[in-house]
Amino acid sequence: MSSLSSFPSPMQVLDPIFSLPLLPLPKSRIYTFSRPITTRFLLLSSSATKRDMWTRTQKTTPSYLDHSVDMKQLLISISQTQNEVELYSLLSPYKERQLSIRFMVSLISQEADWQRSLALLDWINEVARYSPSVFAYNVVLRNVLRAKKWDLAHGLFDEMRQRALSPDRYTYSTLITSFGKAGMFDESLFWLQQMEQDRVSGDLVLYSNLIELSRKLCDYSKAISIFMRLKRSGITPDLVAYNSMINVFGKARLFREARMLVHEMREVGVLPDTVSYSTLLSVYVENEKFVEALSVFAEMNEANCSLDLMTCNIMIDVYGQLDMVKEADRLFWSMRKMGIEPNVVSYNTLLKVYGEAELFGEAIHLFRLMQRKEIEQNVVTYNTMIKIYGKSLEHEKATNLVQEMQKRGIEPNAITYSTIISIWGKAGKLDRAAMLFQKLRSSGVEIDQVLYQTMIVAYERAGLVAHAKRLLHDLKCPDIIPRDTAIKILARAGRIEEATWVFRQAFDAGEVKDISVFRCMIELFSRNKRPANVVEVFEKMRGAGYFPDSDVIALVLNAYGKLREFEKADAVYREMQEEECVFPDEVHFQMLSLYGARKDFIMVESLFEKLDSDPNINKKELHLVVASIYERQNRLNDASRIMNRMSKEGMLRL
Repeated sequence: MSSLSSFPSPMQVLDPIFSLPLLPLPKSRIYTFSRPITTRFLLLSSSATKRDMWTRTQKTTPSYLDHSVDMKQLLISISQTQNEVELYSLLSPYKERQLSIRFMVSLISQEADWQRSLALLDWINEVARYSPSVFAYNVVLRNVLRAKKWDLAHGLFDEMRQRALSPDRYTYSTLITSFGKAGMFDESLFWLQQMEQDRVSGDLVLYSNLIELSRKLCDYSKAISIFMRLKRSGITPDLVAYNSMINVFGKARLFREARMLVHEMREVGVLPDTVSYSTLLSVYVENEKFVEALSVFAEMNEANCSLDLMTCNIMIDVYGQLDMVKEADRLFWSMRKMGIEPNVVSYNTLLKVYGEAELFGEAIHLFRLMQRKEIEQNVVTYNTMIKIYGKSLEHEKATNLVQEMQKRGIEPNAITYSTIISIWGKAGKLDRAAMLFQKLRSSGVEIDQVLYQTMIVAYERAGLVAHAKRLLHDLKCPDIIPRDTAIKILARAGRIEEATWVFRQAFDAGEVKDISVFRCMIELFSRNKRPANVVEVFEKMRGAGYFPDSDVIALVLNAYGKLREFEKADAVYREMQEEECVFPDEVHFQMLSLYGARKDFIMVESLFEKLDSDPNINKKELHLVVASIYERQNRLNDASRIMNRMSKEGMLRL
């Protein structure tokens, strides 16, 4: 091979040096949080003539070899290198910066291996001595994060700082999104705070991605906090962001805030669409607020917002829940006139409405009509009809439907079996129920919490307590049923000791990955007046990086109050406010009561005045809560002052 001291042609770059046998690729230099930088200074020769100095300071356009080098072939050659020595040898003809930084950044961006891209960055900075490039760092940072090398990402970020590079929007977006997708939300929010401190403006896409990640992880408090940051940064949410947040507020059970978002949208010029209303309708239906859903539907019609399939399906269910069977029936049969073709969900929902109204004849007619018209039926269709037959005490017909669905290639699920077991248990055929349950367990069918609870209840109703206890004992074995599921079953069955034991075992083993498990345990302990355990689970929840929702915060504040740990309650309340969580009135009132129990009347007055200036707080309830706090502490003058204030403001007439 020719000496590298003389500049080779592009073809020489592809010398057969890379036909050497492959050697293990040593790790590139592993960066710590502060990666050292080699600092070198270019010294001009003292013998340089004035003309030389003058020539060097001229702003001439550098001549690069970008167009004469085949990047694709160069990448192939780079992919065959086994260590830094070989890589640097390959690039040595260009160490005098014969290739532009733009070419080098493009080269790195196409290099999939994070170690080689890191070595390329080292070569750019320390061998070829290019001026530090934020674009190069951003590309390497992306590659490192794709490989989940979190410490290296921190190190690269610190190195950028040391090289006097200012991280830009892309830098922060890459860090925030990558850590967020990995479920490391505390880290993700740390980078968001760094971005805000550096006065780097985020964009709508970045915030929307974070909100969506939080929503998918059911971390609704974090989603709300990020949404508030978005608005505070001066960015107007778009229709997609608003629709997503309607869902988030609903999941967080902040129904008033969800409804207010629709009005806020109009104020900022973002018109609510069908998805906005259907999302709000879903929120109310999921929480059995059917009257409120009816009000939203009326508002939707007043706004001349067109209906879609999802909206019609939701409203058929709402009408059924409110015993408005005629309206449900009318809406279903008018869907085609509106140009909306009913789907299997529409038929299933109307079947459910007929069943709940005990219109068994209409339900059977609709079920057979679906078959005659060859309308797709699924497991939900059959489960609904099995339940209807059970309700009409036609047990054998319910059993026959299970066989029919199997013949049609529709596999029964846990709800199918739990419905059959429940029907047989109520009919006194416990032997058949127990036999089916044992057959399911031995066949390897997934036993979910509904099925387990159904069998436990069936045993207990029949007085077979020992059988019920045996099933509960089985829940302690992770080989039989997943621990997350076991915890929920035990908690909802009110089995405190068993649920506590399984929860602690699962948490210590790192198996609690679902925020709903923490919530379930906190609710269990709160119902059974065990505040110390509520605090224990809450601290584990925060340690795992989860944000509590408003219901959990209310229970935790109550637990701290019972334990007389007022400072900790105050710290939680302030922390959640700093994270810009949105609380229902009850949480604020809970904190007022705790300040009152601590006899900290300065804080009572301070929080009272703050809440009184908040237009979203129910003023009448606020004044009544504060008056009762003063009354309990025998501060009758203060209580009278609050009541007089209510009278002057006309609240007593409301």
